[in-house]
Amino acid sequence: MTVAAYTLAIVLNLLCLLIGYRFLFQPAPAAAGYGVPANPSGDTGAYLTIKGLRDGTFGIVGLALLAFVGARAEAWFMLCVALVPLVDTRIVLRHGGTKAAAFGIHFATAVLVLISAALLFIV
Repeated sequence: MTVAAYTLAIVLNLLCLLIGYRFLFQPAPAAAGYGVPANPSGDTGAYLTIKGLRDGTFGIVGLALLAFVGARAEAWFMLCVALVPLVDTRIVLRHGGTKAAAFGIHFATAVLVLISAALLFIV
């Protein structure tokens, strides 16, 4: 169980880094993958950069907690961070995104993060 808990936590943190990178360096495709495409005529660059920085920072903090503090701190972090994909689900639904994107991407991510937190609390 320890291997599964740590592996899932590391994978989720690395995915946050990847998502952050994508929003910083490929913002338009990243926004489309999020479920709510960026408005090509609007000034959304700052918001996409903020999202990239947010997600990338979550990945770095998660990996640092796991490496330097331990599983329990990472579990609390994951429990708190699970709020982000839950709210992202609502954002996608409120802004014209599909239910498939809202639930298949964001809600599913929240569930995985909560499972990761539970596993880390157990080890």
